[in-house]
Order: sequence, then structure tokens, then C-alpha cells
Amino acid sequence: MRKAMIFAAGLGTRLKPLTDSMPKAMVPVAGKHLIDHVMERLTSAGIEDITVNVHHFPQQIISHLDSCYGLVREPGAGVHVSDESELLLDTGGGVLAARRFLEGEEPFLVHNVDILSNLDFSRFAASARDESLATLVVSERKTSRYLLFDEGLRLVGWTNTKTGEIRSPWGDINPDNYRKLAFSGIHLMSGDIFSSLEEFALKVGAKFSIIDFYLDQAKKHPIHGYVPDDFKMMDVGKFDLLSDAEAFARELLF
Repeated sequence: MRKAMIFAAGLGTRLKPLTDSMPKAMVPVAGKHLIDHVMERLTSAGIEDITVNVHHFPQQIISHLDSCYGLVREPGAGVHVSDESELLLDTGGGVLAARRFLEGEEPFLVHNVDILSNLDFSRFAASARDESLATLVVSERKTSRYLLFDEGLRLVGWTNTKTGEIRSPWGDINPDNYRKLAFSGIHLMSGDIFSSLEEFALKVGAKFSIIDFYLDQAKKHPIHGYVPDDFKMMDVGKFDLLSDAEAFARELLF
């Protein structure tokens, strides 16, 4: 695994008022911008080809990446920017828009910029099955929205336990018959996923969620979950969690 994409284009509305003047990726946690926490973990895992999508205050991220890592404009090893300044494309559309940097024979990692974790990227990549269109890092973390997996950890659907909503390409399924796991915002995609992404975009438009795409594809292509041992993670997406994020990040660093 040599390639990765960082989702950094979001508006960061849950981090207001900080994101009234900066993008979420540039929010400081434990003495570093969020994007640097992710960049450093990726590069330390040997990932040398990283694409970052931008939309909200894009120039702040572009200038930071260029001054700290050096931007490369063409596909190949280095740091790239996929510019969504004109239209925020959501997670699925964002991957498709970055196709020229990511497509290839090898799988690539996708990582939300506001996720801190102790995930062993190399072990994760080694665990992925060759036939999987994507492999999603999931855990028993408590939430209201869960992905549903069968006994073989193949994705079969999604549920919101607060509203009772259930979505599955297999129709009306009972969530109680499946394993409910929370998505971490970290996943590994097959390098040849783009024909399926393009086909989906033709149906729904350029802007779409990657989870919507996975649920649409789950019956056609195997999509699997991966539950890491001793997994620790934190979503730093809310302003009132920043103090907790400081302590969590320092724990991971030291």
C-alpha cells in the first residue's frame, strides 16, 4: 500500500467557531494541525503518495501542504491536492474526483482528517481480502448509526437505531440478525473501484456519500469490515471534544 487519500474538504460545522476562519484540517490539537497528525502517521507507515481534497478555506491547506511537504501536480509519489473549491463533492464524489491520483493496480487507504487512532496501517492492509471492493475499519463503539455485517464480516446494510431506518440491497432485513459495528472513517479501497464509482455517479450525480455507494454495491461486490485488536480512536469533529482530543493525541504520541 503506497497511496492514501485524506478527506479534508468538509465544512467542519461541528467545530464552529474555529472553522469560521480556518478549515477543519488546520485546527490545532496537541501542538499540531489535525492534518499533520494524519500525514505523519501515513508517512511513518511508508505511504509515499498522498492526496488531500480541499474545499473550505482551501488555500490555507494548500499553502500549508506546499510549505511543509511540497506539492506535486502530477500523479506519482508525493503530496497532491484534489481541489473541490467550486463544489463540495461529499466523500464518494471526492474519491472519484481524485481518480487520476489514486487509480491503479494497488489498493489505497482513505482517512478522515478528523480521526485520531492507533490503527496499524500495515496490518490493516495485509488483512484485506483480494476480492474485496473495499475494507472498512469498524469497531464496537457506541453510536446510533451502524453498518451491518454477516458472520463473515461482509457488509449487508446500515441502520439508525434512533429512527429505526434500515437500508440494505437485500431488501427488508432484520438488523438483530447481523453484527452492528461503527465505521471509523478509515477504509481501504481497491485500485480498480473507479469504474463502479463512475457508474454510480451517472445514476446519482457527481456529489454522493461513499456509504451510499457501498450500500448500493454490497450485493454486487464483497465489501468487508475489519475489527482491529486493541483499537483506540477518536472523532475530533466536535468543538466540545477538543480538550479530550488533546489528551487522546498526547496518549497516542507518547
